[in-house]
Amino acid sequence: MILEDSKVVEIYTDGACKGNPGVGGWGALLRYAGHECEIFGGEKLTTNNRMELLAAIRALESLKRPCKVHLHTDSQYVQKGISQWLDSWKLRNWRTSNRKPVKNEDLWRLLDSLAQQHEIEWCWVRGHSGHVDNDRADQLANRGVEMIASENF
Repeated sequence: MILEDSKVVEIYTDGACKGNPGVGGWGALLRYAGHECEIFGGEKLTTNNRMELLAAIRALESLKRPCKVHLHTDSQYVQKGISQWLDSWKLRNWRTSNRKPVKNEDLWRLLDSLAQQHEIEWCWVRGHSGHVDNDRADQLANRGVEMIASENF
């Protein structure tokens, strides 16, 4: 199903981790038809890659119906994983080309399932390069870290 360009949801996602593994956060900025929504959260013991994946997952979960989406991430792991590596992993029963188990398989499976519900263009943006919307997603991810870190005290 092709959706009109005027109906595109712009999503900017980012993950953050203080220590790797450590306290992590994810954030997403969603923009549609002149409206914006910011979401964020975190986990106590996680990795940066898990937070990058979770940012995309939580953003897609927040959509109420099938949408045309431009999802912007500064994670090549997420962008290449979903657009280049995923099909091969699935063909190899969730194994890498080196026959090792795919890391974060649980999140990749969830992201794959969510992505199939939408028409998504996966866009990579350089992180920490002054891209305003990516910087906002980074700030949201860091709010997620702060929220979790403050729960530990």
